[in-house]
Parts: sequence; structure tokens; C-alpha cells
Amino acid sequence: MPRDGVTVVHDLVRGDVEFANSTIEDFVVVKSNGDALFVLAVVVDDRDMAISHVIRSEEHLPTTPKAVLLWEALNAAGPAVELPAFAHLPVLVNEKRQKISKRRDRVALEDYEADGFLPEAMANYLSLLGWSPPSGEEFFSLDDLVRDFRLEDVNHSPAFFDNQRLAHFNGVYVRALADEEFTARVREWAEQTGDGLGTAPYSTAAFALLAPLVKERVTTLAEVPGYVSFLFAGRFEVEEASFEKAIGRDAMAPSILTAARERFAGLTEWTAAGLKEVLEAIAAEHERKLAKAQAPVRVATLGRSVGLPLFESLEVLGRNETLGRLERALERTR
Repeated sequence: MPRDGVTVVHDLVRGDVEFANSTIEDFVVVKSNGDALFVLAVVVDDRDMAISHVIRSEEHLPTTPKAVLLWEALNAAGPAVELPAFAHLPVLVNEKRQKISKRRDRVALEDYEADGFLPEAMANYLSLLGWSPPSGEEFFSLDDLVRDFRLEDVNHSPAFFDNQRLAHFNGVYVRALADEEFTARVREWAEQTGDGLGTAPYSTAAFALLAPLVKERVTTLAEVPGYVSFLFAGRFEVEEASFEKAIGRDAMAPSILTAARERFAGLTEWTAAGLKEVLEAIAAEHERKLAKAQAPVRVATLGRSVGLPLFESLEVLGRNETLGRLERALERTR
């Protein structure tokens, strides 16, 4: 190593970074057994493959002047090869502002895919970690990214990988899907992950009817089964905590369920509007708001206290199944 002067790394992200040669030791490039160490091997590989850009983490910046000096030495000893452009990107940190680690943090894209994140949402979000487009827009296509991205615009500071913000991005992309595309994506996700409901439910007419409502309420595809499992008798279960709160501890619940079962059975047309009209009358008779009167009916028929709109769900569920579930819930109160 020369003792005087500086070695300059021309970095697209950080500008010109100077390293005093006096601070760089006479570093080893080959082991005693003849094997090349990384600092030499990577330079030889980059020259051999005519690499144009070396883009890596900022942690590698301190070793870059050694690569530059080796490159210059090899140029002096043989055919000159143009030095590649260097760009050292900021590290990603978690919510504790610790550097993302594969040993501690979830970093595999396959894990996010299994959780129902869309590829286009992930690509959009990842591109914003340390960079933003000139327009300031958060949501953009891959074509927009290719057009606008410049390494010179990447920030120096560590980028926070925010799982909540990623989920928000994914929800936006999910809601932007056409209903048919949403159904196809759910079916594909279920096939790849072996979701407990299987793929068959997502090919039914019932799911197609509810897909627009489901799409507006989920942030990931993995949340879909929880919203539609009530449709399938073999998968239907009532959450015990919800049953206890909405039915077990509500003195009026048996009366509301009894009235709902009897009047639902007498409906000429099984429609969401008709079901709502009936329950509104029952609520008025019990001097309750509709939302309060819905609670025991919702848990008895859909199995949980939150979910899709009740009346649209019952219309799809059908008369016989709805009445049967109301009866079974009543039997538990006797």
C-alpha cells in the first residue's frame, strides 16, 4: 500500500468518498494455500464479466478503496479495464432501528407471498426504502419505476422496513384488482399455500358474489378465508367468545333469534333488503338499534362478531342454512 495520498471512491449515492492511504493496511489478497480472498476474487470476477455497476450495502464501503487499488494494479499489469460505477445503499432497519437480520427478522419473500402479499405491492414498497420518485407519488407501476429510478437519488440514511406500511400498500393493491382478478389471485394463493379451505370454495358462485365485499375489507389474501369460511357448512364454527358475548350474556338474544328465525322463514323473496327490513322491525320491537339487534343473528349465522355485511352474507348463505343455524344457536340457549 502507498503511504501517501488518498484513494477516491466515486459513489453514485454518496458522491466522492476519500480514504487516506495511510489508514489502509498492507492487506492480504491470497491465502497461504493459494486461494484468493474475497477482495481479490471479486475484482477479478467483475473485470472478467465486464460488470458496469457494483451495487451493495454501505457496510462494504470501507473495503471498496482496496478494490479500486487492486483494479488499478491489474490495469497496470495488463489490459486496462474501465472501473465499474459504485453505489453503496443504506441498510434496512426494523422497528427497533436494528439492522434487518435474516436470523432475527422475517426477510424471505416466500414468507410474505405465503401471507398473501401481492408481488406488485411488494415491489412498489421496497423501491421506496431509501428512494422516492420525482413526482412524490407513493403508488406507481414497474414501468414508472424503471423510467424514474436513479441511483443518484437514493438517500444516505438507513431505511425503516415498516410492516404496517407494507400491509397498507398491499391493501391498496388488493382493492384495485378487478373482482375476477381478485378471485383468481385468491385461488392461486390457496393452491400455492395449501390454505385450509382448499381451492374449490373460491370457484363457487357464492364466493364470486361476496368477492367485491371481501376485497374491500382485507389487506392480504391470507385474511380471505376468515371472511368466507361461514359459507361452507363443513368449515363453519362459532367463535365461543363471540357467542358468549352476543348471545350467552344477552337476555334478549333468544327472543331476537326466535323472531328472526320465524320471520325469515316467511319471507317470499330471500334478499338482503328483505332480511334487513325484517330485522329492523324486530329491533324496533325490542327497543334496540339495528346494530345491537344484529349482533346475536350475526354470531349465530356467520360465527363471529365482525365480518362481511350481515344481510348480503345471509342472502348468499341461503334460507335453509340460515334458518338451521339460527335454530342451533337457540338450542344452545335452552
